[in-house]
Amino acid sequence: MVELWTTDVRRGDDALDDLATEWNDLFDRCAAASPFQAYAWVHSWWRSYGVPGRLRVFLVRHRGRLVGAAAFQLRWRAGCPVLTPLGGSITDFTDVLLDDETAAAAAPILATAMVGDRGWQAIDLPESRTGTALVAAWPGPHHETAGSLCLELPSSEMEDLVRGLPSHSRKTVRRRLNQLKKAAPEVREVAAGEAPQAVESLLRLHRRQWHGRGGNPEHFAPAFAEHLTRAVTAMISRGEAALVEYRFDGELLASSLILIGRDLVGGYLFGVDPALRGRVDVTTMLLADALPLAHRLGRPTMSMLRGAEGHKSTWRPAEAPNRRVLLVRPGSLRGGGYARGVLALRRATELAKEKAPWVKAVRDRLRWRR
Repeated sequence: MVELWTTDVRRGDDALDDLATEWNDLFDRCAAASPFQAYAWVHSWWRSYGVPGRLRVFLVRHRGRLVGAAAFQLRWRAGCPVLTPLGGSITDFTDVLLDDETAAAAAPILATAMVGDRGWQAIDLPESRTGTALVAAWPGPHHETAGSLCLELPSSEMEDLVRGLPSHSRKTVRRRLNQLKKAAPEVREVAAGEAPQAVESLLRLHRRQWHGRGGNPEHFAPAFAEHLTRAVTAMISRGEAALVEYRFDGELLASSLILIGRDLVGGYLFGVDPALRGRVDVTTMLLADALPLAHRLGRPTMSMLRGAEGHKSTWRPAEAPNRRVLLVRPGSLRGGGYARGVLALRRATELAKEKAPWVKAVRDRLRWRR
């Protein structure tokens, strides 16, 4: 006889290896699942970045069917053992997966299974979109603070977006669209079998784009290329990603990686040959494909993901701030101290931004040099 509810806590480095089918099925039953909770993304990240012996996977099944899943890596921060979600700094949204139909019942069971696992004192979800369903079910203290700011547009055809812009912006965008039409790029989506070579081209263009101007150092690391190649290949085959290439006069000059969740499409990474910038407006070109893609797929949102760069403001996106969620093990003094430290650091950071904005510029410069 199948038990009504069961839990499974896994610690082996191969804990994710046999879960692809179940995990993908659960992903399809979670309406708010972002592409960063897709099995291909999580599993590939662990293979490229995971520290042996640190994987923790928590599973909840109802009548034998997987209805809750969470994967973490154990890390030591300020002397405190903390569970952090797989995905690290290259992941824009962090959360657990819960089946929509059983989420209310499964969340406390998942929380109980996590508390029953020893060796950690706090859980740190740095980029939660909605505050995570675990908060209401958590038996111990929890805290929230601001995460990254994301910008979003409602999915639509490009013309509908342009029509709703203020007149001065509308004229500018129409001029850019006409310029793009005259340039007549060949636009194509890459098939899964072509993904490894296409990812290599994307990263090569991305390096050219940022040459001499900084950029995110992680995007130039071998581990990132390995992870992205493996994850994107699988995600394209599942309809969880699209890799779009742009050729001008037969030459590949731009490439854009779009990730597809259950309720949004997100522009994740692009690479552009610097020579293209004098010919077309790159942001307009990329959005002209990503926005209609979200509309065709029936996803209500086209997300520009993390960051409020100036070039995004033309489109009048809505702000969608992430939240950093801290869950403390019941009765844990070390876990509580870690959470208080995170909150204090956040307050200090906000104060520094307000009183001494030059500090951020110095920090970013030091990060790049390091």
